Amino acid sequence: MKTFAMRLAVVTITMATGSVGLLSTTAQARPDSPPPGASQATGWYVALGDSLAAGFQPGAGDDKDGGYVGLVLDAKQDTSPKTKLLNLACSGETSTTLVNGGRCSYEEGSQLNEAIDFLKAHQNTTRLVTVTIGANDVTPCLSAPDRNACVQQRLTALAGHLHQVLSKAHAAAPAADILVTNYYNPYLALYFVDPALAQITTGLQAALNNTIAAVTAPFGTTVDVATAFQSTDTTIVNGVPTNVGVICQLTWMCSRNDIHANDAGYALIGETVAAALP
Repeated sequence: MKTFAMRLAVVTITMATGSVGLLSTTAQARPDSPPPGASQATGWYVALGDSLAAGFQPGAGDDKDGGYVGLVLDAKQDTSPKTKLLNLACSGETSTTLVNGGRCSYEEGSQLNEAIDFLKAHQNTTRLVTVTIGANDVTPCLSAPDRNACVQQRLTALAGHLHQVLSKAHAAAPAADILVTNYYNPYLALYFVDPALAQITTGLQAALNNTIAAVTAPFGTTVDVATAFQSTDTTIVNGVPTNVGVICQLTWMCSRNDIHANDAGYALIGETVAAALP
């Protein structure tokens, strides 16, 4: 990514801050037995990530049974009716805290350790793992003396942490499908106050999403939320670029200056993830 874009576009990735949630799950001591019939046996969908995975909305907090994850569970249950959900997501999580802990409370010390403990105990019946992480990683670069260096460092760290998450999840539950979402760009809403800056933010969105896609490729599928939100469509409709209008319609950015998806936004993310299910 060009230095100029990296220096100025970093504002796009404050996307997943939110309230801190607490979650603790105790895994079974031994791996479960192979399912007698895949379509009828109880299976698991494990959701990992930040506030978007936790279903956060302003004024309401987390909704770990709802948001996009709840819709993906519904879709999974269409073919595997007894699938159950374990949502370990933590609002405000970065890839660093997901791996090392420190943001939310887990019996195993971190979201990753909690997930791997559970996946090992349910390696034969975990059907799906989704991951949404990375947007919070470079937020501190907003106040860094050298933003370009900060972004490069943070994206490198994200790549390493995400690789660790996906490789360990795959090793713990090798039969599970792994889907990793990329990010929409809520800061397109800056179009109304600073159109040039809004355009520049697309640069970091691309860098972040490219990093996610490159790391995900050996382990699973990247779900293209950015395209679902028409992030690069600048066609003018009623005097407003399409991508800006979509952000206003699907997030709280234009009405409450909050980057999280609203019900319609979570529905679209859920539909997009569901469409990527095998």
